Amino acid sequence: MFKNHPKGLLPAALSNMGERFGYYIMNAVLLLFLCSKFGVSDEVAGIIYSIFYTLIYILSLVGGFIADRTNNYKGTIISGLIVMAVGYALISIPILATSGDNFGLLAFTCLALLLIAFGNGLFKGNLQAIVGQMYDNLEAEAAKKGPQALAEAKGLRDSGFQIFYVFINIGALVAPFIAPYLREWWLGQNGLSYNAELPALCHQYLAGAQAMSAEAMGNLNQLVAQVSNGAAIGDMGEFCQKYLNVFNTGVHYSFIASVAVMLVSLVIFVIFKSSFPTPAKKEAVAVAEYTEEERRTMAAEIKQRMYALSAVLGIAIFFWFSFHQNGQSLSVFARDFVKTDSIAPEIWQAVNPFFVIVLTPVIMFVFSWLTKRGKSISTPRKIAYGMGIAGLAYLFLAVYSMMAGYPSGEEFKAMDVTVKEGLKAGPWVLIVTYFFLTVAELFISPLGLSFVSKVAPRHLQGFCQGLWLGATALGNGLIWLGPLMYNKIPLWMCWSVFLAVCLLSMGVMFSMVNWLEKVTK
Repeated sequence: MFKNHPKGLLPAALSNMGERFGYYIMNAVLLLFLCSKFGVSDEVAGIIYSIFYTLIYILSLVGGFIADRTNNYKGTIISGLIVMAVGYALISIPILATSGDNFGLLAFTCLALLLIAFGNGLFKGNLQAIVGQMYDNLEAEAAKKGPQALAEAKGLRDSGFQIFYVFINIGALVAPFIAPYLREWWLGQNGLSYNAELPALCHQYLAGAQAMSAEAMGNLNQLVAQVSNGAAIGDMGEFCQKYLNVFNTGVHYSFIASVAVMLVSLVIFVIFKSSFPTPAKKEAVAVAEYTEEERRTMAAEIKQRMYALSAVLGIAIFFWFSFHQNGQSLSVFARDFVKTDSIAPEIWQAVNPFFVIVLTPVIMFVFSWLTKRGKSISTPRKIAYGMGIAGLAYLFLAVYSMMAGYPSGEEFKAMDVTVKEGLKAGPWVLIVTYFFLTVAELFISPLGLSFVSKVAPRHLQGFCQGLWLGATALGNGLIWLGPLMYNKIPLWMCWSVFLAVCLLSMGVMFSMVNWLEKVTK
């Protein structure tokens, strides 16, 4: 797999595993944790989640700017790992939220999230810029050997970013199992068991038992009897407070694992630091040797490259808006509409990185097979296909939800426990959905990174990788709409909105393919 690729590729990917581990811990638990910890609605938790994930990516522009200006990519990356570790350490402190200190603790949590986002901004885009520089150096060496060697070296870039992507997802595969395991272990230590619906009902009771409907109170009594293993309950308010405390403390402990893995990534990066290249810095002396005509030609080429980059970034916004529903509407769908008696809803986040690891070699083989037969698919065309494949995921969900007669999330949660159990889907629905979304991701995300590294001016590599992540940030800035639609309209209509976004984006991308292919030649 690594034949002919730069030697620094694997250590760079392993250095990124800690960031992916922490990211997927958050992806799996953050929205559900905010609801269970602070009693906020899905919509409010979705907005906080959306802001956090927007900052993770938009701050990559800041990180890229710092690294480009200082030409200290490695130092910036190390700083990012340390800041992220501090953020995860703060959020791992298991302080109980009560009606008296709820706002202060929520603000403290948001501060920890801000540190994680800022550290990620210093780290993520700059490590990707270093990987891009590895292939710039590889192609420069190959150019000395002749056109054939250069063509072969250029053909390695897409597959190199795919290899990078599959290895960083090893951390993502493990992460979603940690939070449910620690939470359920801690519940067990306190004589309790897990139920996804109970935290919301506990918060309703503590906020005012008199305001609860008879149906909601009945559901609460049924679920309390289940999770307490038949033990007698004296004071329901005291029990609800205890359950929330134990439930959320277990989740806090999972963030300690993020700190540990982040430090492992830091050690790996420091050990291999000297073997990583530094993205090339534009040399002022070289500019002075260019004629006026050459300068105009270079400026025109850079302008074309940036236009092409902007076009692809525009499509990426809508992909991430749809894809990152895995931590928003798809997470609450798993919580509410999928049978999770034996598998906690957070664990379904592991399906995506599992498919990344399993399917990447298959997709690489197909692309290689086509290239050898003279039928290679350009990176822009692959991205267009990816948007169509993402659409298939939401087409499947829309058709399934329509056939099952699923109402909005709010209407479903108000139903009797027994009725809801009869309507819940099997886990295979999530597996099929994540299969399509992962294939789409493999057509877009690693190849998008490769595309950026191809068109980015050499002196703006960190910044341009930051732009790619900035487009992801804009997509994340919209993902809060997912839970809003999920709770207000029938589910088939909610999924149809994402289907329409994917199909429209695919059409726009195909309309630009020929131009983009010329720019990347």
